[in-house]
Amino acid sequence: MNEILGFSTLDLSRFQFATTSIFHYFFVPFTVGFALIIAVLQTLAYRSGDPKLENLTRFFGHLFFINFAVGVVTGIVQEFQFGMNWQGFSNFVGNIFGIPLALEVLMAFFLESTFLGLWWFGKDRIPAWASLASIWIVAAGTTISAFWIIIANAWMQHPVGFEIKNGRAVMTDAWAIVTNPKGLEWFAHIWAGSLTVAAFFVLAVSAYHLRRRANVEAFRVSFRVALITALIGSGGVILAGHEQGQSAVRDQPMKYAAFSALWDTPDGNQMPESLIALPSNAARENRFELSVPYVGSFLAFNNFTEKAKGINDLQKEYEAKYGPGNYTPWVWPVYWSFRVMVGLGFLMLLVTLVYVWRWRQGKLDDPGRLYPLLLAMPLAPHLANFSGWIATEMGRQPWIVQGLLRTGDAVSQLNPLWVLLSLAAFWVVYLTLIGLDVFLLTRTARAGMHEPDVETPSVPAPDYVPEGARA
Repeated sequence: MNEILGFSTLDLSRFQFATTSIFHYFFVPFTVGFALIIAVLQTLAYRSGDPKLENLTRFFGHLFFINFAVGVVTGIVQEFQFGMNWQGFSNFVGNIFGIPLALEVLMAFFLESTFLGLWWFGKDRIPAWASLASIWIVAAGTTISAFWIIIANAWMQHPVGFEIKNGRAVMTDAWAIVTNPKGLEWFAHIWAGSLTVAAFFVLAVSAYHLRRRANVEAFRVSFRVALITALIGSGGVILAGHEQGQSAVRDQPMKYAAFSALWDTPDGNQMPESLIALPSNAARENRFELSVPYVGSFLAFNNFTEKAKGINDLQKEYEAKYGPGNYTPWVWPVYWSFRVMVGLGFLMLLVTLVYVWRWRQGKLDDPGRLYPLLLAMPLAPHLANFSGWIATEMGRQPWIVQGLLRTGDAVSQLNPLWVLLSLAAFWVVYLTLIGLDVFLLTRTARAGMHEPDVETPSVPAPDYVPEGARA
């Protein structure tokens, strides 16, 4: 049995890995960015000695714990899929992937978990400085953990520091892999994106309680910290993303051409950029296109005279270099997911700038007319992250390792029925976990800090104020 319901083992395995990755990535950037915000809040509480800020930190810490506990489970499946569904890939890159994945596990399951438990459960048993150091180690651990995964993925897009021996990629220069320019660019982009995920969540929660006039002094602090974080994150995402796009012109020109739906190399000495296009892989052209001249050259090269190669010309080059085959990705989802990501990025920056302006006017305590939008904004960075991963991963097809290993040669020889059944099981488990996470986060966030004399719309979170401070 080579197919089931018209889908091959390769189709199902790709869809399975893509969707489980997106499900897992629902938790990852939130954890990375949220840990940093909580560390900043803990620092403010430590320096001021204000029990309200300590209570605020523990309140957001409770939310962090919920996401961390549920999110860690979702990542376990990812590494098992390498061996189950992608045997050819595992055989080819195992010598290189082993170290980054091992370091990521050590960071995620040992460093983060140990010091997170120490910070939470040791708050009345260890000195305040040790508690502060613990949460900063958690923040550093989540960032370093993400770094190793990004380095591993960047190697697939831009292989460095290796040689081929007996049909396998063997590491020859570990430092070249760690300092892979593609990985460093991606790390900056993804880290900034993680800040936006956490920042807009904290902004929404803080705005909700400011609107209710509950614990105004405390939530005013978290709102300002989250606003500064959102400004750094949304601005950083745009700048790092611009650099990423320009590097793609050099080392993944087919992907960049798909980003722009650029089928033919432009005539003349400039390159337009399409605002709206309806790409067709079958016709190898855009059925409709609305373009702006010169903008493409500026985005790709920071000037108005250079131009990138088109998809059709690159297809001919790749056939001559790698042999017969289709080297063109599915342009429609790559093109539109890229634009969704960019549009949401600028929306996040715009909303952030509006509230920075309100801060300057002394109106930050009142969320104003954008309050409904602010409550919905936590969805924006998640959707931007998902769209970005769809664009970058689908844009490099048919390669699973750029220029070295095709996706079709990396998949395991499995019965598609078993892949379909495991796909259905993963979807049920992941959707359940995400639903549980959203439910618990929403319920706890709406309840607010412990207010025994105030009626809240849900069961309040535990009283985090230390015994000494309450007395």
